[in-house]
Amino acid sequence: MRMRPTLSWTPTEDVSPGTTDLGPVTDALSAGDVLVLSGAGISTESGIPDYRGEGGSLGRHTPMTYQDFTSSPQARRRYWARSHLGWRTFGRARPNAGHRAVTAFGREGMLAGVITQNVDGLHQAAGSEDVVELHGSLDRVVCLTCGDFSLRRELARRLEEANPGFRPVAAAINPDGDADLTDEQVGDFHVLPCTVCGGVLKPDVVFFGESVPARRVEQCRELVRGAASLLVLGSSLTVMSGLRFVRQAAQDGKPVLIVNRDATRGDRHAVTRIALPLGTALATVAGRLGIPVEDGGAARPV
Repeated sequence: MRMRPTLSWTPTEDVSPGTTDLGPVTDALSAGDVLVLSGAGISTESGIPDYRGEGGSLGRHTPMTYQDFTSSPQARRRYWARSHLGWRTFGRARPNAGHRAVTAFGREGMLAGVITQNVDGLHQAAGSEDVVELHGSLDRVVCLTCGDFSLRRELARRLEEANPGFRPVAAAINPDGDADLTDEQVGDFHVLPCTVCGGVLKPDVVFFGESVPARRVEQCRELVRGAASLLVLGSSLTVMSGLRFVRQAAQDGKPVLIVNRDATRGDRHAVTRIALPLGTALATVAGRLGIPVEDGGAARPV
């Protein structure tokens, strides 16, 4: 069964302004076995906007749904034109201080794992290993007909060759790598089929309205079971795909700590929400723990 898309969430109770006290996060990391669950907010300092924060993309952009993509050739044309343009910028994004701090915590043996709701690959580019990509990755493309997987950069090269004059200027880039273009700018953009069977290609990401693979969900649930605490970084937890792990941790009596500037759907399950910019907050925690955070990080080849 596919999930009904949940694009917004409105608090039904008084919202706490959050705190600036990083002590609980520092203490949890010192104790070890912290499971990180990251969302779009951790990548905003890399130039990738989030969905629901201040200036978030949902104020001007409705993400592609699985149902529209699979049922409408015109919707696929719009998606691939916008995504192809967005990939030129999105694919060159570099890890920021938040990603690098998570990598440093993992290197010091403080983490039980990393689950990310993001499709940008920036945790891995920062050096984190064994990251569970809950919603997939824009680095990969899958054929909906034969199941063949290929690299996004290979499709990008093919699309460049098939659309040599495609050089529109996007109004903005979105968290899913999509660019804001008008139908006129999309024009007659040429969509390419699978090279193996001629079928429909889709980025290997979970669209709104599509279910996260059951095996991946169980892998994440197992990580929650093995962790001592759950640290949520930059997620509003609006969609159930991430919120269910917060609920699981809370039901198991494990502390849930959230670092997010705005209120989240998971606040009622958390022992604290720290309302600070992620890069600054995590770099401060690393400094308190005496953990060096390396500069830089690799950009993906595009």
